Amino acid sequence: MEPERSGCMVAVVGPSGAGKDTLMAYAARFFEGRDDIVFVRRIITRDAAAGGEDHDGVSEAEFAALEKTDRFAVSWGAHGLRYGIPVETKQAVAKGRLVVANGSRSALARFKDVYPSLVVINITASLDVLAARLEARGRETREEILRRLERSSLAVTGDYQVMTIDNSGSLEDAGRALVDALNGCFTSHQIS
Repeated sequence: MEPERSGCMVAVVGPSGAGKDTLMAYAARFFEGRDDIVFVRRIITRDAAAGGEDHDGVSEAEFAALEKTDRFAVSWGAHGLRYGIPVETKQAVAKGRLVVANGSRSALARFKDVYPSLVVINITASLDVLAARLEARGRETREEILRRLERSSLAVTGDYQVMTIDNSGSLEDAGRALVDALNGCFTSHQIS
C-alpha cells in the first residue's frame, strides 16, 4: 500500500545577514526541475529592484488590496515593510508538495495556524559573521550592528519542529546542510 501524500511548509527564518536568501537560492538550484518542491516568491512592500531577495515588489496600497481580498496565506510586518506568502501555497501543501518560504520568527504562529505541517529551519551565524555581513551592506555602523545583534535572540521559541543551520562557514557546507534538511522533510512527511 502506498503511503498517503502529505505536504509540508518549511519556513526559513533567521536574523538579517544570516544568509537565508543565499542558502535558499542554493537549494532551489539543487532541486531545480522537480515539481514536488516549491520555493515561494514573497510579496513585499519594497521595490523589486532593491536587491537581496528575489520578490514581487508592491506599494503599500497594493499590498493592502491583496490582503483585503485574501490573496495571502500569511502576512506580517517587520522593519517598516509588509510581507506576504501567496495563498496558492496552501493548495501546493494540500497537493502533497514541500513548500519552502522565507519566513519570520515573529510570524511563526501565523504560519502554524495556516500550515499545521510546519517545519522551521533557523539559519544562524556567529555574531562576528553577522556583523561583518551587515556592515558590508553599508546601512549601519559596526557598533550599531553589534548593539542590535546583542539585544536580539537568534533562537526560535515556541512549539515548532526546528532545525538549525549555522552559516558561519562556507556556502557549500551550509547549502548542503539545507539540502539535507529539505530531503529529510521529504522522508518525514512521506512526500512523493
